Amino acid sequence: MTEQQSNDLDPQRDLTRRRVVVAGGAAVAAAGLGTAIATTASAGETSAASASASASSGEVCYRLTSETTEGPYYIDADKIRKDITEHKEGIPMTLRLKVIDSDTCKPLAKAAVDIWHCDALGLYSGYESSSSGGDGTPPTGTPPTGTPPTGTPPTDAPTGVPTGAPPGGGHQEPTDDKRYLRGTQLTDRHGFVEFTTVFPGWYRGRCVHIHTKVHVGGKLTDAGYEGGHTCHTGQLFFAEEAVLASAEVAPYNTSTTERTTLDEDGIYPGNGAQGGLLNLEYRKGKIEKGVTGSLTLGVDPDATHEGTDL
Repeated sequence: MTEQQSNDLDPQRDLTRRRVVVAGGAAVAAAGLGTAIATTASAGETSAASASASASSGEVCYRLTSETTEGPYYIDADKIRKDITEHKEGIPMTLRLKVIDSDTCKPLAKAAVDIWHCDALGLYSGYESSSSGGDGTPPTGTPPTGTPPTGTPPTDAPTGVPTGAPPGGGHQEPTDDKRYLRGTQLTDRHGFVEFTTVFPGWYRGRCVHIHTKVHVGGKLTDAGYEGGHTCHTGQLFFAEEAVLASAEVAPYNTSTTERTTLDEDGIYPGNGAQGGLLNLEYRKGKIEKGVTGSLTLGVDPDATHEGTDL
């Protein structure tokens, strides 16, 4: 599960094509969860939101969202559903995404958005025997300290300063038939899609994250979403403040897995919303009541980014 900017993007060309860059959460900010709300966002979001508010069209244009490899734990979009929790324990989370054409700024309707992520203790459905360090056993005991991991990380989790071009993780075949915390939804005519899930946990060598893919040109069948092509493969990231708050809540506080922070992660590109940093809203001191994460994904619907060869 490694991330880098797509090799076919010319930075100068990108700057001339994309008109104004703003933080993704400004366009799809969630309705208030109460009067005491903690918001975590990427640098520059306040000024970006002001620019958006002053735009006569009310629309926002974005750079292309960073491309990544899909990582070893992807399973094809066969679960068309909004609620992906399957009764997994964790902080309730609503994930609201908007998908737009980053060149025209128009929303992409009927695009299929996949998401998948680990549970509160670092396990991936379909791969319980190989995730969370390899033995599939959720750790228990002392809460995490925020110390970066030691030893050899898994193949999808390089450590150190982000380079923008970490090695790929390589796809693995599923080892079990569980499918919790995985799902696909079609965007509406305004480009929006929403999932009900739980706040992800962490595992050795990676910061907290959610994987995502955007597919266009296909159709829904009895077997799921088929045809078309994948125009975006990326990851969604969480600000450290929210992760530290989650680490105080059960079952996250039972994990003894050493945690990698956002800044220490070898995959997050460090460029805010363009790199997948979510806008998060939750009650300060009451994160266990629920979190709303939002972001706009600027994609090129004519491109193909399977995420298997980066």
